[in-house]
Amino acid sequence: KAIRRARAGMKSPKRPIGSFIFLGPTGVGKTELARTLAEFLFGDENALISLDMSEYMEKFAVSRLIGAPPGYVGYEEGGQLTEKVRRKPYSVILLDEIEKAHPDVFNILLQIFEDGRLTDSQGRVVDFKNAVIIMTSNVGATLIKKEATLGFRGTNEPEEISYKEIKNRVMGELNKTFRPEFLNRIDEVIVFKSLTKEEIKKIASLIINNEVKKLLEERKIDLETTEEIKELLTKEAYDSNFGARPLRRTIERLIENPISEKLLAGEFEEGDCILIKAKDGKIMFSKKKK
Repeated sequence: KAIRRARAGMKSPKRPIGSFIFLGPTGVGKTELARTLAEFLFGDENALISLDMSEYMEKFAVSRLIGAPPGYVGYEEGGQLTEKVRRKPYSVILLDEIEKAHPDVFNILLQIFEDGRLTDSQGRVVDFKNAVIIMTSNVGATLIKKEATLGFRGTNEPEEISYKEIKNRVMGELNKTFRPEFLNRIDEVIVFKSLTKEEIKKIASLIINNEVKKLLEERKIDLETTEEIKELLTKEAYDSNFGARPLRRTIERLIENPISEKLLAGEFEEGDCILIKAKDGKIMFSKKKK
């Protein structure tokens, strides 16, 4: 909604387009959503400026965001945040694992949220008015994972009530971790739930179609898979604690590695169509007849 307001010209001209906190367990797609948002808003996946906040846990590291002071090493290089935004003002800024940042980092962020600009170590004013700021955090992730066991939802209650209760509990954790003046300047806090098996299956389909298939298309080789393959990959990769992270490794191990071996052995060549299907829990690779 914050992005819609900005597009309609209904946002403060001083502040960034939007500032969000993404909360949720690992592997649920927080970073992937930021990347997709950068591509959707600015037409370029490279419009994402990503900073890992675990690099700014110490007080002396905070100055690296806006640049080292005169006389210190790296003064000419500019700030790791300000320099990137100065060169690419239309961007999505991803601050990963924000809870690990030193408290002084939040003072810098407060100025960005309020004034939409920062002055770097060389005295240049850097404009953040055309940026979207996304912070990810694992605060309250254990509460989200325990959604089912804590009994947030009765059998007859709709899922929306469950989500609302989870969000309220997670917001309680958030209030303990961050200062009120910081949270008050955030446009929206978005809570990600743990992925279900059905969602993992859809992600498996996306990885096969968008990555594996495209790599083979460069060699002019087509690829076809069956529904059983996606179910087998989901069964092998699903772990509620790690989300979609194990899925990529599973696809590499069960799909990409065998195809690589067969390509090097000359079993598949240009113009072929590889058919992948499952039989008795095993993955079979064959050349589809035209």
